[in-house]
Amino acid sequence: MPGSTNPSAQRLDGAYLFWYTLVMSKERPIAVHFFRLDSGREPVREWLKSMRPDERKVIGEDIKTLQFGWPVGMPLARKMSKDLWELRSILGRGIARTFFTVYRGEIILLHGILKKTQKTPANELALAKRRLRKLRS
Repeated sequence: MPGSTNPSAQRLDGAYLFWYTLVMSKERPIAVHFFRLDSGREPVREWLKSMRPDERKVIGEDIKTLQFGWPVGMPLARKMSKDLWELRSILGRGIARTFFTVYRGEIILLHGILKKTQKTPANELALAKRRLRKLRS
């Protein structure tokens, strides 16, 4: 089956890999936390709550995949700069980007945006980097 062009065989390979990761892995899933501002607000949690339930579900499933499969690469996650990645969730009205870092063995969700263009807006990336610096200070 490995390397097969048969779609059923490929789905089975993917299902087996998912099962093996969940059942056979001795590692627990990586804990996920929301970045908290000095005021106590959690901007990513607020952003998620502002989204439609179906969109929250897609992003939540992608976060779960990240938890159980870290490190992961494209198309789910992409490194943006040192210690900063983006989780890419495909929604009906665009692509959600959840910026995160791995800090002390835990995933910290720093910032979230709904992107409709190809390029990540510079001000959004700068905000995620500021939060990363704040976390590490």
